[in-house]
Amino acid sequence: MSPSPISASRTWLVTGASRGLGLDLTRQLLDGGAHVAATTRSAERLLSALGEAATDRLLPLEVDLADEAAVASAVAQTVKRFGGLDVVVNNAGYGFLAAVEEITDADARQMFDVQVFGVLNVLRAALPVMRTKGAGHVVNVSSILGHLAFPGWGLYSAGKFALNGLTEALAAEVADHGIKVNLVEPGYMRTDFLRPVSLGLPSSTVEGYEAIREMTTAHQGMPGTQLGDPARAASAIITLVDSGEAPLHQLLGSDSLGLIEGALESLTAQVEAGRSLAVTSDVRSA
Repeated sequence: MSPSPISASRTWLVTGASRGLGLDLTRQLLDGGAHVAATTRSAERLLSALGEAATDRLLPLEVDLADEAAVASAVAQTVKRFGGLDVVVNNAGYGFLAAVEEITDADARQMFDVQVFGVLNVLRAALPVMRTKGAGHVVNVSSILGHLAFPGWGLYSAGKFALNGLTEALAAEVADHGIKVNLVEPGYMRTDFLRPVSLGLPSSTVEGYEAIREMTTAHQGMPGTQLGDPARAASAIITLVDSGEAPLHQLLGSDSLGLIEGALESLTAQVEAGRSLAVTSDVRSA
């Protein structure tokens, strides 16, 4: 599906553009006539994946998102090339499956470099451009695992929980500057997310977490069977931006909807179960 004339008139910055959702989004935007600055670790891979969609409206940028100076340079190049910046989609990310006890310091720092500090770097560079213009749109791609966590997904969920909190605050902070903000929270999609190229595993495992090993094996067998279609998800993001009316938390996928409905029921039950104890910690008047 091609973008509307509204999207085609805009300049987009998409991170993590050479695979999965980011690639589909970049391709659809280019097909529809938009200008796209696309970050990737390999411009060659991005151009090869885009094929005929690569045009003079594409600015491929090899960027380490954890490098603040490199990100600032990428945003500056985008503005110089296309004359501005209208939409930022923070999409870059990867999975990691391990018990919390198995996560190394290096594992944790690398995950947060991409999912939190990388996003912060992009925002710090892009927001001044949008504030000066008095308009813009930020879409942070999170996950249903930004609301709930399962065994083995602790590190990935920690990054997405942090991203969700950051984004909720951001949305309130920039609303008066004409900048809209959305969180996109998909379920499972048919991308490379669960393949070795995009899935981190612990360098060593701990005995006693056999259930997580079984879960990991099962997930590695999922590619090609997931419910979500990344091309349709990309189209949904374009619709979200063009409409300007999506909720802050925009779920994608019926699996995501089902999981959040169950999580809300569970949280409500827990709040009620703990209500009587909760009020006992208030200061009592003399």
